[in-house]
Amino acid sequence: MKGLKTDFDAIVVGSGPGGATVAKDLTLKGKKVLILEWGDNDPKKGTFFSTVPRAFIPGKSVVMTKQALPVVRAITTGGSSVIFCGTAFAPPIDMFKSYGVDISVEAEEMKADVPMAPLPDELMNAGPRAFYESAGDLGYDVHKLNKFIYPSKCKTKCQLCMYGCPYGAKWDARHFVNQALENGARIITHAKVERVLIENKKAVGVEYKHNKEIYRAYAPKIIVAAGGIGSPLILRQSGIRSAGYDFFFDPLVFVYGKIKGLGNGKAIPMSSGVHFEEDGIVMTDFNLPRMMKIGFDLEILKLKQAFEYADVLPIMIKVKDELAGEVTNNGWVKKNLTKADKQKLDKGSEHAKRILINAGATDIYRSWKVAAHPGGTVKIGELLDTNLKTKFDNLYVCDCSVMPQEWGLPPTTSIIALGKRLAKHLLAADQVTQKKDPAVVAAEQTPIEESMEAPLATAVN
Repeated sequence: MKGLKTDFDAIVVGSGPGGATVAKDLTLKGKKVLILEWGDNDPKKGTFFSTVPRAFIPGKSVVMTKQALPVVRAITTGGSSVIFCGTAFAPPIDMFKSYGVDISVEAEEMKADVPMAPLPDELMNAGPRAFYESAGDLGYDVHKLNKFIYPSKCKTKCQLCMYGCPYGAKWDARHFVNQALENGARIITHAKVERVLIENKKAVGVEYKHNKEIYRAYAPKIIVAAGGIGSPLILRQSGIRSAGYDFFFDPLVFVYGKIKGLGNGKAIPMSSGVHFEEDGIVMTDFNLPRMMKIGFDLEILKLKQAFEYADVLPIMIKVKDELAGEVTNNGWVKKNLTKADKQKLDKGSEHAKRILINAGATDIYRSWKVAAHPGGTVKIGELLDTNLKTKFDNLYVCDCSVMPQEWGLPPTTSIIALGKRLAKHLLAADQVTQKKDPAVVAAEQTPIEESMEAPLATAVN
């Protein structure tokens, strides 16, 4: 076993929105941060084949439930934000307040860090416009959605958001990772953290696999941000056995219709939508990349439709599912949709069909189910305190796993706000520590093992 003797102030495990935010904000204040990322940090090419190793590998980035429902995540620098659609739903501030967590200040501060505004009309192509107009005509409370997109960099008739935007138009967590690296952070990619090292009920470092060898790295603060599936697995191996149970994963379906004369099937997905808050349903336009549509259609044996792309309007229905299930020790997901979950998907699909019919669509059909946003596996109020700290001192969690209850909407704004709040807490705690008697601080610190240093990658995309 090899080790990494460091003078890092913090180790961040994972580089999605939570980990990247913490790393960025800590390095802005001069802290030395090591980021350990299981995936790659290769350039985003915006192609299907470059996305496959990041997001479509069975047993790694895609895991299946017993109901044959795939749960998808991206394992790469930036996490699932690299393949998300860049939709910025406001964080549930009141819900977090009910658990003793106030992110209202951070929710405002993040607006200076990321783009958050509806798309200009010229970037809404034919499909999204047809959805928006038909829904409005029927009296739905449809509105444009805020997007993590820089319009000046965005391309019309493009649908590469889910392949990793190659133009830099869509914000993803790599933007924050790159800022952290510019401020002195270090990143090791292809480094899979197995467990946190605990001594005297305090986190002192992590153990990770890199290039088929086991390494250890040490720091006085450990932030686990490996996602709704990855984080509970790491915590279980670190002595928090109850992580990974009773979670949500926001199941969704697509409802398709063919509208003669609609034209090119390319468009930015989730340009506008309807939120049925009381029903726990969200409905949006969702123009898929061609290869992804083919895959979804072949999954339900729609052989003819699989190769029809122009004139097709897809509508996404996503629902707030009930808490249930477990993440197994090998990283698979054991969770069944409940009767209530299925009823929500059915109800949302009926709304979508109504909108498609009103828009003049024919050949209407529904896709198989898929899930995104696995979360609530390391909940605030159960396994974490209001500062996202576990039962072990110096060990924190910051990603979708910390959500205290089901949510049903994209969680990115919540995670960024939580990351900013956690960084403030860590910086404030560090100031308190620095005011202590140096002899006391030295006595509290755990010695670092002398051993070989692992390679450190500092390249910035």
